[in-house]
This record gives sequence, structure tokens and C-alpha cells, in this order.
Amino acid sequence: MEIPEYSDILVIGGGPAGSYAAAALACEGYQVTLLEKEHFPRYHIGESLLPSCRPFLRFIDAEQKVDNFGFLVKVGAAFKFDRNKREGYTDFINPNPNNAAWNVTRADFDELLLRNAAQHGARVVEGVTVGAIKFADPDVEPTKFQPVSLEWKSDQGTSGEIRFKYLVDASGRNGLMSTRYLKNRHFNQALRSVAYWGYWTGQEMYAPGTSRENAIWVEALTDESGWAWFIPLTDKVSVGIVLKEEVAKEKKKGFSGPNAMRDFYNSQLSLVPGVTKFLQPATFHGEVMTAGDYSYSAPVHAGPNYRIAGDAGAFIDPYFSSGVHLAFNGGLTAAATIGASIRGDCTEEEAAKFHTAKVGASYTRFMIVVLAAYRQILHQSASVLTDVEEDNYDRAFSFIRPVIQGMADTNKGVTEDLLQSTMDFCEYAMGMTDPEMHAEVAKRVDPQLLAHEGPLKSVEEIKAIAGDDMEVEIVLRRVQARKALEALQWQPNFRGEMFEGLGIRLERGKLGLKRAEAEGQ
Repeated sequence: MEIPEYSDILVIGGGPAGSYAAAALACEGYQVTLLEKEHFPRYHIGESLLPSCRPFLRFIDAEQKVDNFGFLVKVGAAFKFDRNKREGYTDFINPNPNNAAWNVTRADFDELLLRNAAQHGARVVEGVTVGAIKFADPDVEPTKFQPVSLEWKSDQGTSGEIRFKYLVDASGRNGLMSTRYLKNRHFNQALRSVAYWGYWTGQEMYAPGTSRENAIWVEALTDESGWAWFIPLTDKVSVGIVLKEEVAKEKKKGFSGPNAMRDFYNSQLSLVPGVTKFLQPATFHGEVMTAGDYSYSAPVHAGPNYRIAGDAGAFIDPYFSSGVHLAFNGGLTAAATIGASIRGDCTEEEAAKFHTAKVGASYTRFMIVVLAAYRQILHQSASVLTDVEEDNYDRAFSFIRPVIQGMADTNKGVTEDLLQSTMDFCEYAMGMTDPEMHAEVAKRVDPQLLAHEGPLKSVEEIKAIAGDDMEVEIVLRRVQARKALEALQWQPNFRGEMFEGLGIRLERGKLGLKRAEAEGQ
């Protein structure tokens, strides 16, 4: 397919963020061109999805396509933080079986999304490398850069330049705008890790014969140096190890020779007894792959006529399978704010600020929960306030603050104490419970306390209700913590969240932003 000389909207990158933005914008009737360096299908790691992906996919007419493809249904996730305690379990399908997610082969999943964008009218061109981006005024400060065109070169030997009105940078970890021009990427030192993974067949499954059958399994290494994933796919299982970077370097010193990587990988698998048990009858296939798993973010995700989405702007440790969720979040927000600017819902400056605020807050919410998990895995204090813009913390905490005893009304800024208190609370979102335990506790307390629509209770109120019944306290704190973190999900995140008086108007044909006073109109 030929690349035009001009497109209203140009999208760089055909991963989940770029494909989502392109599909959403094309559905609005805009002229959209997407340039992708690779030819799909292409391999990618990041195979486990969250239930929140369903409504995102539904909005661009892709949910049924994913459902029909035959990916393995993900009913939940088990988390083994402590070898001396039983695992925690996050149930996706209770009480709604239709809330299940999927474990996907990303080559197939990403291609499905890319083709969906094309089916909705986006011009998709693969095998194209993006070169220099040109700006309306290259001499202004970076925050005022307004991209107007870029150079491209195809793997067929052709090259050229394309002009555009709006740019969506979804170029993945390369992050063209952030790294090459804005130069504002910041790495989170508390989450600087390395991942090693490979694929097996013939494995056993988690909790066969129960409602949790074949859920993913996440387990902390017994030496407290990292964690492992066990993600069943339709015909194999993905098994990976994530280690702190400095620990990985030290551990690898003891391995050499042609099989050093495989030997090192196996040595780390021996530190996760649960995974080892599942793999006992299994056979390893292929090679051990590795990648730097460096979490990063930036203070700015948008500017005059450009938006940055997905890994191009921020990446977080994959502990909670948040990658595709955050990609969709960025893609949809990019599309909505561009639509708002075109339609005149607000100024372009307001639209760009909204995108930065939305992406930053969503990233930070996940980061807080991941840090809570890491503190359990590594048993160390995670001081991270210097690693993310403080205004993002404030936005993220606006949903969590009300459930933290004594903090909500007295401290509108974020302090280290508040962060640690929140992580204490969030740890219970992954607490050591299972559906059977919840059922037993339901017989001993007011059912309203466990209901989704039930009241939020403080930690002190929960302790008073539970008394000496530790199971009741654990289950109630788990229920409350998950309510507090619901801002990660679709409904409050896209139908109720406002930034500086603006919120997303999530309506096909009118996708854009709305002002608070117009919400009822």
C-alpha cells in the first residue's frame, strides 16, 4: 500500500497502542495512516491480559474477534508471595463468567488488532522505518515542539516524507518523541529488572477440576531476588524469571560455556517450587530469551498536535499484566483528545494536558500496586517518590485516599508515609485468599460487607468487625482494597474521571472530551 503525501492523523507503530488509536480515530471518520516497521505477525512478549481489556476491545468492535480466535481463557491469577503461606488468588469470573480475560500469543493478538484498524478504514503500511520528525518551529523549547511531517523509508527501497495535522507516537520502547526529541524519559530505579523466559509443553496446570483451573501462576523466588511467571497458552506455557538487575549480574557470573544461559535459567527456576512442580513432566522448547525490564515514565505525554501512547511514553514492570491495558488506555485517550481538538470541545493545549494527566495517573496507579507487591517479594522498603511526577501521585491517590485511615482530610499532598500506608493497604488486594475462603467468611459476616456495592470501611473499622477472627479480617481487607483500586478498571476510569474540568466523552461518532458542567447534557 502506498504512503500518501498527507494524512490528517499519522500513527507510528502498529502495536496495541497504535492499532487502538488508529481504529478509534478511523471509526470517527478521520483520515488515518499507520506506519509499522515490522511485517505482522511478529513475535512479542506480554501474553497475559486483564479483564479491563474487554470493554476497550468492545469499543472498537474487536472483542468478539478476540473471543472467536481461540485464545486460552484466563479465569484469574494466583500469586505466591511467601513460600510459608498459601497463594493469593484474583478471581476474574466470579460472579460474572463473562469477565474472563485471555492469555494470548501476541503475534496473533497484535495482528488481529492491526487488521481491525485497517478494517475500520485506517491506511496501514508495514515494513516502514520512520526517520527524522520535522517541526513547525524547531527552535522553540521542546515542550512546544509541534510535529508537522516525518521522513520514512520502506524495506522495499522506497522513501519519502509525509505531512500530517496530528501525530500519535506509539513507537514502543524506542519512544521517538520522548527519547530523540523531548529527552524526558526517566527510569524508575526501584523497578530496574531483567527478564529471562522460554516456552514449555506437557506441563501440569494450576488447580485442576476447580473454578481456578489453568489460571496463571506468579511466584516469588525463595531467595527474595525476584519473581517468576507461569502463563498457560493454547499449546504451551510461557515461563519467565524477573530479577533485579544488579542481582542478575551477580548471579550470572557463575555460569559460562555454550549452555550458560539455559543453565542460569534453570538455576533460577529451582528457586520457585510451585513452577518447578508444574514443569516436572514438561519439555523445554527453543531458547531462553532475555530483555531489560526497565520501568520508566515521562512528565509529558502530549504537546501541540501530538500524543504519546503505550510503551513509547511509559512502561511498568509486567507483574500485574498491565501492559496491554495501559496501551489501550493511552490509545483511547490519544484518540479522544485528538477528536476533542478537532471538534472544538476544548483547546489543543487543554486536550494535550488532559492526555498527559490521564496517562500519567493510570501509570502511577499500577506502579503503586506493583511496588506493594515488590515490597512483599523482596522484603525491602521502596522509596520511589523521586521517580514519578508528584502531580501524578496526587491524581492516582484521589481514588485511594478515602480508604486510608486518618489521611484523607489532613494531607492533600503525597508524602512517603502516605505512599507506604497505601502500599500496606494495596498488599491486601493480592491477599492470601481464595473463593472458598470468601464463601466461609460470608457465612459469618453481614453479606453487605462483601458486596461490590457495599460500603468502604477503614482498616480500623475492619479490625473492629473481625475481632479475633483473622480469616474475616483478611477477606474484608482484600474486598476493601480491591474496591479502592477499581480506578484501574473501565467504568470509573473512562466514564467518571475528570482532569481540570474535562472528562472523556466515550461515544462512537462523538469521541472527544466534555466539560464537567456539560456532563448531564
